[in-house]
Amino acid sequence: MKRIFPQAGGVLQAMILSLGSAVILLGCAGESGTGSENRVALLTSGPVSDAGWHAGAYAGLRRIGDSLGIETSHQQTRSAAEFDDAFSSYAESGYGLIFAHGFEYQDAATRAGEAFPEVTFVVSAGSRPDANVVPLIFRLEEASYLAGMAAGAMTRSGTVGMVGGVEIPSAKGTFVAFEAGAQAVNPDVTVLETFTGNWEDVSAAKEAAVAQLRRGADILIHNVDAASFGIFQAVREAREGGSDVWAMGMNNDQNDVAPDVVLGSAVIDIPGVFLQVARAWQGGTLEGPLYTGLAAGAVGFVPNPALTERYARELLDHLNAAADSIVAGSLQVPRIAFVEGETAS
Repeated sequence: MKRIFPQAGGVLQAMILSLGSAVILLGCAGESGTGSENRVALLTSGPVSDAGWHAGAYAGLRRIGDSLGIETSHQQTRSAAEFDDAFSSYAESGYGLIFAHGFEYQDAATRAGEAFPEVTFVVSAGSRPDANVVPLIFRLEEASYLAGMAAGAMTRSGTVGMVGGVEIPSAKGTFVAFEAGAQAVNPDVTVLETFTGNWEDVSAAKEAAVAQLRRGADILIHNVDAASFGIFQAVREAREGGSDVWAMGMNNDQNDVAPDVVLGSAVIDIPGVFLQVARAWQGGTLEGPLYTGLAAGAVGFVPNPALTERYARELLDHLNAAADSIVAGSLQVPRIAFVEGETAS
């Protein structure tokens, strides 16, 4: 995977992604995976065909199965009742580690954790750690900040836009960081923001994107799931009509999803993170909350290799320098705190 990353590899260098010892903390969450409990499940609230958030989680589940040689299972669940039923079904069937991929699973995971103390529940973007409930926090805002820098430097209209799904803290945080990044390189930039209230609604996302394009935005980033297809479609149609507009991807490397319109993607290496979490669980060294970001190679900004001519050398150098500064701690990316006991930055 090619990405903007600190100087361990430099711009457009292939990076080997790993969490590192600073991310998996020593301790114990439930029982480690042994015997019949050496099985891993995944719950998603949306389709794994979204080329984004859920697709990354499913790829992570498959990597666990392939790398560790253990049984895995996935189920898509949409309602709170389905969350509870799925947790119970998997726990009663001997699954010792259950990934619940989304903030929306937190309450159900807490209930399941109390009912099944021998099972470990990992909640992506979760907010409340417990003895066997582990929030997994991707510092995607660090990658989004870099995307914002790129957008702020590349916009010609002076206006960029952000289209989100449900306004939850983790999603809002990526937009706060994107805006900060854009303004860091272009203090006069105008940043538009729309939340549609739905992660999957392609039509609603397209409508929001069209509205922002009409208001002058020439680069749009998103934080939605399957609805991203609507944003890419809106940008493609505008380009076909003669407008010099572009999109950016989020959560997964979406450069190949719409290579003619996506300038780059703010990505999470969900498969790599999931595998390291599963290994820590097997070894009995998993404790939460877990935070992972740019320093661990878990997030990054990936310029579209098909559109590298759009990136000035000076901009790429600036992005790499910013990435190094984030890792060193000299550049603080704004963050919305949502985990119990966490303070905002």
